[in-house]
Order: sequence, then structure tokens, then C-alpha cells
Amino acid sequence: MSDVLERFMRYVQVDSSSDPGNDGVTPSTPCQHDMARVLADDLAAIGCRDVTADEHAYVTGVLDASAGAEGLPALVLCAHIDSSPDAPAHGVRPHVVRYEGGPLVAGVVDGEPVQTTPDQVPDLECFVGQDIVCSDGTTLLSADDKAGVAEIMALLARLSANPELPHPAIKAAFVPDEEIGHGAELLDLEALGARWGYTVDGEALGELNFECFSASEATVRIRGVMVHPGSAKNVMVNAITVAAEYQRMIPAAERPEHTEGREGYYHPTDIEGTASEVTLTYILRDFDAEGFARREKTMHDVAGFLNARYGEGTVSVSIREQYRNMAEKFGPGDRCLVDYALEANREVGIEPVLVPARGGTDGAQLTFRGLPCPNIATGGYNAHSVREFIPVSSLEVTVDLLERLVAKFATGPEAVA
Repeated sequence: MSDVLERFMRYVQVDSSSDPGNDGVTPSTPCQHDMARVLADDLAAIGCRDVTADEHAYVTGVLDASAGAEGLPALVLCAHIDSSPDAPAHGVRPHVVRYEGGPLVAGVVDGEPVQTTPDQVPDLECFVGQDIVCSDGTTLLSADDKAGVAEIMALLARLSANPELPHPAIKAAFVPDEEIGHGAELLDLEALGARWGYTVDGEALGELNFECFSASEATVRIRGVMVHPGSAKNVMVNAITVAAEYQRMIPAAERPEHTEGREGYYHPTDIEGTASEVTLTYILRDFDAEGFARREKTMHDVAGFLNARYGEGTVSVSIREQYRNMAEKFGPGDRCLVDYALEANREVGIEPVLVPARGGTDGAQLTFRGLPCPNIATGGYNAHSVREFIPVSSLEVTVDLLERLVAKFATGPEAVA
């Protein structure tokens, strides 16, 4: 078993799911501290210095630069430790499947196979005859993002064991609660002291993201007027009815299930309440700043229309910005981050492709905080699902890619600028 595979198999068995219902506390779940302690111990064992796991489950450590690269700008490598709450994430039992074609079966649950077909993931055909890591089908695998964690750790272990390999000082950063929109928010960038960084939190090999959605969460509160239904005529305002009207007025063609590529969307994620009061939660996404502003305005405009019909104060909308498109903050001097990543992919036999990320990463937040930080693929598929999987070869080649990548920051002209 390769080092990266051993680490990955061990890390996914540590429960660390985040909890969107507890987003006022960081980390949102105590179990993320367990994962933080494991990683802090591993960083220390590798030989990193200044290793910390703080009260918020942020883990950091430094691998000193190789000989001759001591004065160059440090580089951050970042991944998140939490697992998605979108699927069961406790008690992950990973296993390796030798894939021989056809459906990839993770496990059998209630007599039915939990499987992925080549029609669903065409890349499966590239992995015939290879080993693939899956869960047992009852939980997600947590490759998002423990694959990134394991790949960074395996790289640090390789560099520590082979001091002749060139690299600048590498600042490892593992953060909690990325899946619920917090992530790197409390990471102390001044203490970290780096010029550039990468998150390792993507999907199919070769994909590189330096653009992502801008994102907001909209909370819509609807207050009805309740009276006895026997005497409700011209008096009752049923909050459920108003909520249904609100949703019907949101552009139906601009939902996630009807969009792709650079198309944004409105996505209702939660509804709760009674005829007296209903709360709707939406996430809004768009790559374009103007389109993003239009979506937020639409939410308020629909509320205004319904208030004119049912009475002022019936519908209220509050919007919380989550992150912005990182491309807005990339300057000409940061282009080497993209160029180096493209070159490193090609050097390990992967044809790279620039993909606008239809989601967010810690890199978006870090970039807006002044640390330009594109996102590199981990090689995983079907994230946030019990059908999640990752080929062993993808884990291993990503470590090779990261080795080539960090070497460029110790030798390239931009690194000494």
C-alpha cells in the first residue's frame, strides 16, 4: 500500500462531518477536533515545525525550504478536514475494488447494489483494470476532501525524506467547516506568512479552477395571518400558500437541474414552517458580478411584489454573502500559479483543463483575503454521495504532480521576483 493510500484509508475512518445547524460555532462538530489531532500528530512525525491544532480545529505546520530556496516566498497547501453533511458520513468503511468494467459497485444495501455506471461517470472507462476506493455504500467516502489532505501529507512526507527535492517553505493548512461555508475564514494569514497558495479540493484529474461561483445564502421569511378556517374569507393569509407563490416566481429555468457551465442558478435548499409562518432558504450562484447582483435583486423584487398583494411585512428577505469569484482578485503577477499548475499536470502525463468551479473552495475566500489560491484536482468522483469513489492511481499521481508543482516555486523566475 502506497503512503498516500495508507493515509487516505486511515483519515476517512475518522468521523469529521460538519453540521450546518450549528454554524455559529467553529468547528460545528466536536469530532473535527479528532481529525485535527490526528493531522497535527502526523505533521510532527513528518518533521514539520510550528505545528498547531487550535481551539477551532485549524491545523498548521511548516516544512522548511530545501537547500538554496530558503529566501523564496513560502507556499500554502490547503485542504479541509470536514466531510459533507449531504450524505451519511459517520462510520466510513473504505475498501478497494478491482474495477473490471461495467457498473462500479460500492456495496449492497437492503439487497440493492449501490453502484455507479459508465453512463453516469464516463471516466470510469479509463479505470478498467485499476484499483478504486469506495465506501461500503452506506456512507460517503469523504474523498472530499480527505483525498486532498492525504495527498498533501504524502507530499510533505516525501519531501522530508528526500531533502534534495527542491521546494520553498511549505505552509500546510487544514481547515474545518468548508462544507458549510466557513472553511478558511479564521485562518491567520499574517501568522501563516505566505505569498501564494493552492487548495487541493477538486474532482477529476487535470481540472484546475481559478474561477468559481460568487455565492450568497438567502433566507426568506413569510408571516401569515391566521384565523379559524371557518371564518377565514378575506382575512387569512396562509404562509404556505405565499411560500408556494414565492417559489413559482423564481425563474424556473435557472435552477441547478437546468444549468451547466457558466450558467448561474437559484437553488431552494430548505423549507420549514406552518400556515402561520414559513422560512425558505436559497443559495444563489453566478460567475458574473452583474448577474450575481441581479439574482439578489430578484429575491427582493419578488418579496416586494407579494408584500404589495398581501400586506407590507408579509415577506422579508435577508442575504448573507458566502464567497466571491476568485478570478476577480487574480492579478497579472499571479498568473504563474496557473501556468505552473498546467505545466505540472502535463509533466505527469495529464492533459489539464481550466474549469470554472460550479461551487466554492477555501481558495475563493483566501484569494479575497489577499492570498491568491487556485484549486487543484484530487481525482475523486461523486462527491457528497454514497457513490463517491477515487482511483488509487489518482491519489498517487496527484502526489507526483504536487512534487513537480512545488519545485517550480523553488526554480522559476516568478518565485524570486
